[in-house]
Parts: sequence; structure tokens; C-alpha cells
Amino acid sequence: MADTSKTRAALDRWHDYILKSHDKQMLWDMLHPDVVFESPVVHTPQRGRDITFKYLASADKVLGGEGFRYLGEWLSADGAILEFTNTLDGIEVNGVDMIRFDDDGKIINFKVMVRPLKAVNHVHQLMKAQLEAMMSAKAG
Repeated sequence: MADTSKTRAALDRWHDYILKSHDKQMLWDMLHPDVVFESPVVHTPQRGRDITFKYLASADKVLGGEGFRYLGEWLSADGAILEFTNTLDGIEVNGVDMIRFDDDGKIINFKVMVRPLKAVNHVHQLMKAQLEAMMSAKAG
């Protein structure tokens, strides 16, 4: 059986961020400079800390908070799969976060899958609005 102790420590930091602190600096520090983010609605992988940070911080605003919870987790030596749920505007969202870590516990790949289609479409609309708001706030 694979040693999952490094994964557990890295995953505990992720849980501290997404379930408790929502500290943006903590999120930034967890991301490897060359991290890749794979969205359920964007065809191409998004590469780099800046864009991944924007997506994950926006997802925290859209999906996180009250009602968000992880239903289960599966660990490997370098990653984890986390099933999550939340209800947004009456729509049940069920999804999976697939996270890979480097030897230092930094996130090197973050893939999100969401179901059902109604939830995918709703999350897409909410994320688009949140990302646009984030970009407008930085421009202003």
C-alpha cells in the first residue's frame, strides 16, 4: 500500500483553506508556480499560478461556504480525489476535485468535474460572473 502521509498533510492544508479560513494568501502559497487547472467547462487546461488562483478563489466564492461539504475522499501517494456537494439556487451540485501534489505538498494539478448537466450550466454562469467581477475589481 502506498504511503499517503505527505498527501494527508497537503490535503489537511487544503481542507483548512476551503472549509475554514478561506485565506487567499494560504491558497496562493499552496499552488506550485506551474500548477495546471482543469475546469469542467473550459476546454483547455489553464496553466500557471495566477490563473489557477483566480479559478480556485472564484470557486470558493461560488461553491464554498454554507452547505458545501465533502462526502468522501480517496488518497494516493501524490494526490487525492474528493467528492463534494452543495445546493446553489435550489440546484443540487455534485462534483469531484482531483488534486495532485508535488513532493513539497504544493498543488501541481487541480481538476474539477461536476454533474448533473443542470448544475454544470449553473456553476458555469456563476463562475463566469465571479471571474468577471474579480477582473473588474482588479482593473478599478
